[in-house]
Amino acid sequence: MSDPRYQIDVSVVTRFLAEQSQPEQNRFAFAYTITVKNNGLVPAKLLSRHWVITDGDGQVEEVRGAGVVGQQPLIDIGASHTYSSGTVMTSKVGTMQGSYQMKATDGQLFDAIIKPFRLAVPGALH
Repeated sequence: MSDPRYQIDVSVVTRFLAEQSQPEQNRFAFAYTITVKNNGLVPAKLLSRHWVITDGDGQVEEVRGAGVVGQQPLIDIGASHTYSSGTVMTSKVGTMQGSYQMKATDGQLFDAIIKPFRLAVPGALH
């Protein structure tokens, strides 16, 4: 069981960016807005991210990097950090999942899991 001191919950809202997509070239752009909420008992800093992006053809891309959109926010107890980013895929449907590496103010390192979420062109799923 996970330690309640280090409880980070991640929620995601996605949208298809038709104006940035070129379907005839298998280019499908998506935006996602992520809220990282600290439901634990210790403030924690988001150090880095690890994404696993899988397109509709089963091709997997892994992305790792420091922080999120150039920031390493310190998220206080009960507070949240929201940011928006995006990705481009070669298929109309795909999924993203991963984790954030967090460091609590007491020095403890832990991962906040980002459960799989779907990216889909409206009408692509029947």
